[in-house]
Amino acid sequence: MTIIVKTITKILVGLIFLYGIYIITHGHLTPGGGFAGGVIISASFILLILAFGSEEIKEKIGYIYSSIFESIGGLSFLLIALFGLILGSYFFYNFLPKGKVFMLFSSGIIPLCNIAIGIKVSAGLFAIFLAIAATRFIMKE
Repeated sequence: MTIIVKTITKILVGLIFLYGIYIITHGHLTPGGGFAGGVIISASFILLILAFGSEEIKEKIGYIYSSIFESIGGLSFLLIALFGLILGSYFFYNFLPKGKVFMLFSSGIIPLCNIAIGIKVSAGLFAIFLAIAATRFIMKE
């Protein structure tokens, strides 16, 4: 890629990543949430790989890390649900206090669920991208 693409990518990747975090954390107040924010965050990582390229070893390491984060996201979502079962009387019981309406901490466990879903979706989509990108090394042989 050219120097222009690499420079613009360095500037935009951080902004795209922050926007994804914003969408995840404000998902209970505005349209968006864990899935949409996770897609935006994975798009920032994919943009980095497309602009700067990646070697086979880096892609394998990235795939390992993305599978670890995908597992962490799924387990944290399950743990939130199980804490509701343990602390309350049913699955996904809201065990956190509710705050004032339209405030960031106003919805109990929903932001925690959005964060867990965002981690799982972003890691999963990045792993899918790396798996598709790794086929070029298989095709060379």
